[in-house]
Order: sequence, then C-alpha cells, then structure tokens
Amino acid sequence: MVPLIKRLVAALREELEQYGEMLARLDEQQEMVMRREADGVLQSVESVQVQSLAIQRAREERERRQAELAGSPGLPVCADFAALIPCLPSDYGLLVSALVQENNQLLVRVQQRARQNHMLLAQSLELMGRMMKTLFPGSDLRTYNAGGTTSQNAPSGFSLYQAVG
Repeated sequence: MVPLIKRLVAALREELEQYGEMLARLDEQQEMVMRREADGVLQSVESVQVQSLAIQRAREERERRQAELAGSPGLPVCADFAALIPCLPSDYGLLVSALVQENNQLLVRVQQRARQNHMLLAQSLELMGRMMKTLFPGSDLRTYNAGGTTSQNAPSGFSLYQAVG
C-alpha cells in the first residue's frame, strides 16, 4: 500500500504545483490588463489556456492515483478523501490531508483571481465598445454577446462627419 500512497502524494504535489503556476499566470495577466498591454493580454490568455490543460492532466492523474489507492485491500471502495485519509498510516494520513487542504486553498485563490480577471477584461471591452460607438456612431460594430455569438450593433444613422459637425 505504501507505494500507492507515495504515487498519490506525488500526484497531489504535481496538482499543487500546477495550481500555483496558474495563479502566477493569472497574476501576470492582471498586471498586463492594468497596464493596458493589449499584446501581453492576448499572450496571457493563451498561456492561461495552456495552464488549464496542465491542471486538467494533473487532476486526472491525481484522481487515477486516488482511485488506485482506494481500490487496494482494506480500504473503502469510495475514493473520497474524507473516507480514505483515516484508513492510511498516520504519517501518510497527515501528509495527504495537508496536501489536499493546500490544493483546496490554492484552488479557491485561483478561482477568485480568474473571476477578478474576467471582470477586468469585461470592463475593458465595455469601455472600448463605448469608445468605438463614440468615434464611429454609424459603423457596423460586431461584438460578442454573453452566449459567445456575434451580434451586430444597430447603426445610429449618423455619419462620422455629421457627428463631428
């Protein structure tokens, strides 16, 4: 059972590392939004997406290791950590419990930062849209709606020349 526990511990550490990397990437993205670095923001979006895949792979590996351990003799079939940890030798139980707690805390921080960044980016897009409507009131502006599809803003009927003069 100890080799299975060690593989689970390694998977939990890898997952923790990936969450930490995501938090760093989200922090960088937030800084770029605040400095209005459009190119940097675009690059950060790609970087965040790549890191999301790394997190997904790490989580899947941890879930495999967790299920593998839960399937070993003498342990409950349930792969839930609350049921699994008390069945582990005390030293390993404390370690696994601490890693699970750290992962959960870091995940909460990642979720908070992602929500903050989403709000900042949405506000930036809204401000840009208002500016575009002011500069080009009669133009055909297409934007993305909440459903992810494009919508066409209705032209105001004024040309740029009429709006200025």
